[in-house]
Amino acid sequence: MENSNKTRYSDSELQEFKELIQDKLRSSKEELNALTTSLSNPNANGTEDTSGAYKTLEDGSATMEKEQINQLAARQKKFIDNLENALVRIENKTYGVCRETGKLIPKERLRAVPHATLSMEAKLKQN
Repeated sequence: MENSNKTRYSDSELQEFKELIQDKLRSSKEELNALTTSLSNPNANGTEDTSGAYKTLEDGSATMEKEQINQLAARQKKFIDNLENALVRIENKTYGVCRETGKLIPKERLRAVPHATLSMEAKLKQN
């Protein structure tokens, strides 16, 4: 079967992507866990209050750091959701099909962005 005529990836190709996504999910969940742990334990880095003079600077810095960690955690959660949605598409055998063009998304793109739902052609048209 010619690749350009293929309308979906084979079961063995889908299995390969499934394993790739499951690996990414595992590491992403570990990262999210580390982020949420650091949020719940702000003094984990060992910076105890040594002087009241720097307290307000430290508070501002700690607040900013907490916001950044929250943003990273939110981004990580979204990434995990996208990966889990990709697993659903694998089960439905619709994985790797561009939702705009209906063509197969190249394997190289899926390996780089395993949760992609658009081919580069469709992605570039969006901008």
